[in-house]
Amino acid sequence: MTSTATPQDAGSRVGARGPSSPIIRSAAISDPRRILVDADACPVKDEIYRVAWRVGVAVVIVSNQHLRIPAHPLVSRVVVSDGFDAADDWIAEQSNARCVVVTADILLADRCLKAGATVLSPTGKPFTAASIGGAIATRAIMADLRAGGDQLGGPAPFQKADRSRFLSALDAALVKLGRSV
Repeated sequence: MTSTATPQDAGSRVGARGPSSPIIRSAAISDPRRILVDADACPVKDEIYRVAWRVGVAVVIVSNQHLRIPAHPLVSRVVVSDGFDAADDWIAEQSNARCVVVTADILLADRCLKAGATVLSPTGKPFTAASIGGAIATRAIMADLRAGGDQLGGPAPFQKADRSRFLSALDAALVKLGRSV
């Protein structure tokens, strides 16, 4: 797996401002908390940036293609190869108890939980050790039904309430991690 971490060049100095963000102090950059984002299809990247800038937590956008990210010292990107699960593998390897991982991928969520990370779906639903087994089982049942030719609807459309729930869940997760710093 090939990956390249490329922090944004423009605005990478301490004290740079993101849109509507406070000045980031050097102490915030040394914060051990990180947000790892499974970014290729993530609908809440802008919300993640806003919360990260407010709280002073680094964000790593992980994808298998070059995505635009804001020019801000707390935001960086990792572009992995287009190999199967390359982004998932990178995120799982980097996950630890100081990370919040944002993903809709149930199997990646399971791997990150096992590494001690806090895991949120883009709708704000937390994946936990108690809920992940049921989510994996449901995923397997749905895959079997689709393989059998059953016509199933996809996920519900992303709603404004999902965005709001995500913002609250991310903020709560970062506050909880901040207490244990």
